[in-house]
Amino acid sequence: MATCVAVRSGNNSSSGGNGTMDKHQLDNGKYVRYTPEQVEALERVYLECPKPSSARRQQLLRECPMLSNIEPKQIKVWFQNRRCRDKQRKESSRLQAVNRKLTAMNKLLMEENERLQKQVSQLVHENAYMRQQLQNASLGNDTSCESAVTTPQNPLRDANNPSGLLSIAEETMAEFLSKATGTAVDWVQMPGMKPGPDSVGIVAVSHGGRGIAARACGLVNLEPSKIVEILKDRPAWFRDCRSLEVFTMFPAGNGGTIELVYMQMYAPTTLVPARDFWTLRYTTTLEDGSLAVCERSLSGTGGGPGAGTAQQFVRAEMLPSGYLVRPCEGGGSIGHIVDHLDLEAWSVPEVLRPLYESSRVVAQKMTTAALRHIRQIAQEMSGEVAYALGRQPAVLRTFSQRLSRGFNDAIGGFNDDGWSLMGSDGIEDVIIAVNSSKKTRRNNSNNFPNNNIAPPGGIICAKASMLLQSVPPALLVRFLREHRSEWADYNVDAYSAAQLKATACLPGLRSVRFTGSQVIMPLAHTIENEEILEVVRLEGQAMSQEEAMLSRDVHLLQLCSGIDENALGSCFQLVFAPIDELFPDDAPLISSGFRVIPLDLKSDGSPSSRTLDLASSLEVGPTTNPNSSDSNPSPNSSRSVLTIAFQFPFEAHLQESVTTMARQYVRSVVSAVQRVSMALSPSCPGSLGQQNRVLPGLPEAGTLSRWICSSYNYHLGMDLVTCGEETGDVLLKMLWHHQDAILCCSFKAKPVFTFANQAGLDMLETSLVALQDISLDKIFDEPGQKALFAEFGKLMDQGYVYLPAGGCLSGMGRQVSYDQAVAWKVLSEGGDVHCLAFCFSNWSFV
Repeated sequence: MATCVAVRSGNNSSSGGNGTMDKHQLDNGKYVRYTPEQVEALERVYLECPKPSSARRQQLLRECPMLSNIEPKQIKVWFQNRRCRDKQRKESSRLQAVNRKLTAMNKLLMEENERLQKQVSQLVHENAYMRQQLQNASLGNDTSCESAVTTPQNPLRDANNPSGLLSIAEETMAEFLSKATGTAVDWVQMPGMKPGPDSVGIVAVSHGGRGIAARACGLVNLEPSKIVEILKDRPAWFRDCRSLEVFTMFPAGNGGTIELVYMQMYAPTTLVPARDFWTLRYTTTLEDGSLAVCERSLSGTGGGPGAGTAQQFVRAEMLPSGYLVRPCEGGGSIGHIVDHLDLEAWSVPEVLRPLYESSRVVAQKMTTAALRHIRQIAQEMSGEVAYALGRQPAVLRTFSQRLSRGFNDAIGGFNDDGWSLMGSDGIEDVIIAVNSSKKTRRNNSNNFPNNNIAPPGGIICAKASMLLQSVPPALLVRFLREHRSEWADYNVDAYSAAQLKATACLPGLRSVRFTGSQVIMPLAHTIENEEILEVVRLEGQAMSQEEAMLSRDVHLLQLCSGIDENALGSCFQLVFAPIDELFPDDAPLISSGFRVIPLDLKSDGSPSSRTLDLASSLEVGPTTNPNSSDSNPSPNSSRSVLTIAFQFPFEAHLQESVTTMARQYVRSVVSAVQRVSMALSPSCPGSLGQQNRVLPGLPEAGTLSRWICSSYNYHLGMDLVTCGEETGDVLLKMLWHHQDAILCCSFKAKPVFTFANQAGLDMLETSLVALQDISLDKIFDEPGQKALFAEFGKLMDQGYVYLPAGGCLSGMGRQVSYDQAVAWKVLSEGGDVHCLAFCFSNWSFV
């Protein structure tokens, strides 16, 4: 197809057409018709570079003789129009996809509305019945009502033969469908979960009734059979599922299958026992083509493995639950997920019973986790998710699962894994367990194949649990993540990392000075950022000269949950494991970490969005601002349980010394966390709730933002943000959400970055704490460095300088281009130069 481009004096416009090369003069405008050969040549260049520079366009005219009669301005207009058409095409595709989602969501909401209308009718009927019963109160001695109440039949009554199991399965399916699409359960919308095309779905929790239940329904861009296959593999997405074993499977005679399943669940903390289930699972295709999977417990305790295997578990009950997946017009599916459990809350301490009596916990940890997992798989299969370091999505997802599973195994300490308890030293604050059969190095076992390194003596696990009062869980986890030096011992991290090296010698706890620097490199995150997988580099420095040539850095693979300000969850945790610098896909992982579970389930539990310095709050006293509005209301009503578990590999002859070290180390960590918790508690004087700092030694965030904006106005004669007489907090918020990347670096011989707004962190692909490890010379490429050095004298003289368009590097090493940058001196109230600020306009990744 040939293309026609019109270039008018003063304005550019374009239109399309077919024909041979021709030039017309019409209404003082110049029109050009491109031949198919010319369009093909331009398309080839466009695929390589959609936005060629002026020099590149001149080179194109020289190298392509067929374009020699076309003016450079007309070539420029062609590329502009081509980019516009490409953008319109992408926008059209996006709008069509959104329209399909909205259509399916509208259908889902109409079904939900119909279900609610049925529920209202049922409630009206029940209300009328109760009124009738009250009017007949004089017949209280009549036993006719008692005859209407029937005792539920024991599901195990005919479980010895397939026909009896089929009867149970059909009953279970009917009850499940009445919960998924009917009114068998009084559902109420879960707080904080709003339906929409980009939301996880419609989530509801039970209100009253037996047990705790949650229901979720949403749109997933996968076929029903694929969704059912994923959901039935519960250990792959349910982090609390320790194991799932199918004991018996046989056809149901109607095209479906019946399975007898034994499942074990981890305990969330060391203070409670784990749970297990013995269930019947029934999979079939309904008349409308939907796939349905229902599941329920079989009564009695005789099912599943022997008592010796399950002695550390409390048998819980699964009431009719399951998945209903229907194909959707235009592709994809609509999924309904119901989880209904009775977790035997009587067997746990009273303070922890909210974890076993709250439907919100089931919704967050199980029901929505299933929906999020299949949505994540759908996005990965569509190619919408990009990951770092060239790792495949399935590999990174497996790393997250292994980290979480290893941490849960450490907390549980199950006998069939080889764990056994050790005696205490007279103080019962820390539990010590040993596993001499645990394999930590890569060897020929099933866990770590294709390696021939002999395992060490085993693993020592030191763990403890404590109750926290008035401590925001998300803020505590963020502190532990961003300020590791406040609680961790670098030499202990180095010792654990050394056990993974392919050497036969034991380096022990060599004296190494920790520089205090940690670099956080993101690997992957889930769709809604409820989980983040990252690599952390701890920079160490050898004390002796003979070791100076050896790298003393320690690398950790780390999984964070619940630190994103928009994430909702019932569990906030930080789990990490030492790794080699270039860790393979089958690298051994020895997980340690922290888990904070809120017990005040009436609050939303949403993480705080405060981007403040947390370490400084541990060192300062009360401030002059006791009426800070950032403190949490009713702090005394907020409680949570913190579980700490650390694992230490050891050689057989060092077991006693490593045990002593592990016990002392965990006690020091507990002490540090208690100190941090007091500082973070809004009710504590001098706590973070009354602080407003950015980094240690720097001014308050509001003051720094005011200096940045006022200095910009002083030097350039214009406003960076339209602020008027706004306060420092409002100004900070406006600066934080500014569309351009704004960075501040120290005014020293080796400038390092000390502050960045959200766009700046996105451009550098880093976090606020890792920002401190990036120096100014690391981000500019060679032309950018030359341009900055050439203008540095001018910057010092006049206070600001404009830098031409160029490129820089993100913290992940990716190329970033920007149209313009401006640098200026940030002056304090006394007129001294506090730091240098940079503003990068229209930046994008190349």
